[in-house]
Amino acid sequence: MARAIRFDEYGDVEVLRVEDVPRPAPGPGQVLVEVRAAGINPGEAAIRQGFLHERFPATFPSGQGSDFAGVVAELGDGVEEIAVGDEVIGFVHTRSSHAEYVVAEASDLTPKPDDVPWEVAGALFVAGTTAYAATAAVCPREGDTVVVSGAAGGVGSLAVQLALLSGATVIGLAGPANHAWLHELGVIPVAYGEGVLDRIKEAAPDGVHAFVDTFGSGYVELALHLGIHPGRINTVIDFEAAAKYNVKTDGNMAGASAEVLRELSLLVGKGLLEVPIAGVYPLADVRDAYRELEQRHTRGKIVLRP
Repeated sequence: MARAIRFDEYGDVEVLRVEDVPRPAPGPGQVLVEVRAAGINPGEAAIRQGFLHERFPATFPSGQGSDFAGVVAELGDGVEEIAVGDEVIGFVHTRSSHAEYVVAEASDLTPKPDDVPWEVAGALFVAGTTAYAATAAVCPREGDTVVVSGAAGGVGSLAVQLALLSGATVIGLAGPANHAWLHELGVIPVAYGEGVLDRIKEAAPDGVHAFVDTFGSGYVELALHLGIHPGRINTVIDFEAAAKYNVKTDGNMAGASAEVLRELSLLVGKGLLEVPIAGVYPLADVRDAYRELEQRHTRGKIVLRP
């Protein structure tokens, strides 16, 4: 038997439970991984609450989780490029990584660099690939000024760094508690809230060229008020505004590949990309982990350790 997170109905964190389930077995082309760390994400909370039922309906009893890193425990038929005992980073689309063991497609795994901590590796997939795709969608380049909303969140904290690597000047919208950290990265911190449009204009007197929205709540409209072309605005959350104004919505699914995951992990290993970890919780405290996440004020990622 193995422990895994389950829920039987939509609801708040109270519907989550840790359950003993049969240890899964890999099929052809698959790998069983003993999970060492698994990130949690806002999308999982939205699915569990039923907010995304039309797009991503749950089948009960449901597991949850996409991100993970761990040690290969068993190979399915036909898997030759991976060995038992390998340390890997991976992802699943089966809502099953918040568990002691997870079955993944071999093609969705990449080696974990030795100098990448387990917590960082396990938190990398959703936030990392979302930030990668969202940033690439607005084509940042040297000489540009790029604004990122939610700049200290799980996705935003990586998006600002990826935009910086392109040579762009980056303005990060965040609360004052995160301004010193953003400044250390080389980001120009700007406080969100009333008057933010004027503060951005003051920070970027020559104008803003691109906008990555990781938070929603009117930032697409703000980007348009800044005079940014819709083709250089990307939101990963405000799909209604995206449809209305014809802006981009590239996110996790646009970046979801082992190749992108490997590229991000190598950047982390080289010290070129920092993945801030806001908290690490044992699997049994999954409710507390999501309570912290749903406050939407954490810097970086929250991780479960089975």
